[in-house]
Amino acid sequence: MIDVGEAVTRAHHDEWARVVAALTRRFGDLDIAEEAAAEAFATAVQRWPADGVPANPGAWLTTTANRKAIDRIRRENKRDDKHKEAQLLYDNTPPEPLGAIDDDRLRLIFTCCHPALAMEAGVALTLRMVGGLTVPEIARAFLVQETTLEQRIIRAKAKIKAARIPYRVPAAEDLPARVSGVLAVLYLVFNEGYLASGPDTDPVRHDLTAEAIRLTRLIRALLPEDGEVAGLLALMLLTETRRTARVSASGELVTLDEQDRGAWDKALIAEGHRLVRERLAAAAAGVAPGRYQILAAINAVHTSARDIRDTDWSQVVALYDQLVHLDSSPIVALNRAIAVAELDGPEVALAAVDRLEDELAGYHAYHATRADLLRRLGQSQQSRTAYDKAIELAGNTAQTANLTRRRDQLR
Repeated sequence: MIDVGEAVTRAHHDEWARVVAALTRRFGDLDIAEEAAAEAFATAVQRWPADGVPANPGAWLTTTANRKAIDRIRRENKRDDKHKEAQLLYDNTPPEPLGAIDDDRLRLIFTCCHPALAMEAGVALTLRMVGGLTVPEIARAFLVQETTLEQRIIRAKAKIKAARIPYRVPAAEDLPARVSGVLAVLYLVFNEGYLASGPDTDPVRHDLTAEAIRLTRLIRALLPEDGEVAGLLALMLLTETRRTARVSASGELVTLDEQDRGAWDKALIAEGHRLVRERLAAAAAGVAPGRYQILAAINAVHTSARDIRDTDWSQVVALYDQLVHLDSSPIVALNRAIAVAELDGPEVALAAVDRLEDELAGYHAYHATRADLLRRLGQSQQSRTAYDKAIELAGNTAQTANLTRRRDQLR
């Protein structure tokens, strides 16, 4: 027997973006499309328990959403002539060609990542509409307040409407101009799956990481010469290899230094290393690596070491030095400081971390890093205070359990 609640949830995950995209193309209004889709899902929640789950939930939702949209347009435009209504009701327009991309979800992501939108706004809108992430999850990914994130999405929608940006499937020649935004979307979806930021979800969501990897593989087939696509795929694979060792049987997050490296996926490591070697060869030929390629190289160093003590930290720091020139964000600086602690000691690293306080005061990893460095310096009371702040800001139960154990081990 199919659980109706589960059926609605699954349909929402699989069909929401498709329904919104279809209605936006048809009616030319993203707000109407989203509201009609929401009404259709609300109707499903009411009717499916009594009537049963339809044989084709996606078609049912699309049809219902179309009717809801037409009803709303009728209400808002009572003076429109009947011919226009008839066109909406009996639309025999042939379906739009698929273009260069066969996969529905990837096509939607490329469609949403329009170059006329500011990168952050376009990425946020796409994560919300297609990626299935909530506003709080997206806000945490961008390290901004939820209200700020909501305003970005509202502005992106307004720009689409005001500039009459066409909601159409991109052609092959459109892909290079949009690929940066698409990669940013997939990277953030993957990160949310690898370590969920919310308290009410599993700490590791394989559905998100697997989908991000699948879609990145498709982009790799579409753009085989794009180094950043290869770099992002390598980065995902070399991160995903550690997934099964990421959370203990008791539900606690297991950090890199404590993980069982024998449990890492050797096939993913081999594939990721091969991609990194390809990009290193390109760099030797004079093609400068991008952000994702450098991050993949850093992960290749980590996954090459049989033990945390075998890690080539000088190489990791050197790679972060390259990355800083491309991405001077405080997150990169924080991760570089963690590597510096292994190379030059916790005191040097702590000085670098403390300089990031103004930008990262609301980020749990900043306080967790400070807590660990203070612990190593024997400053237990200051370390405990930093752990307390990290626990307060931590996103999920696995993180909280790990931080709490480390704090409670302090003398």
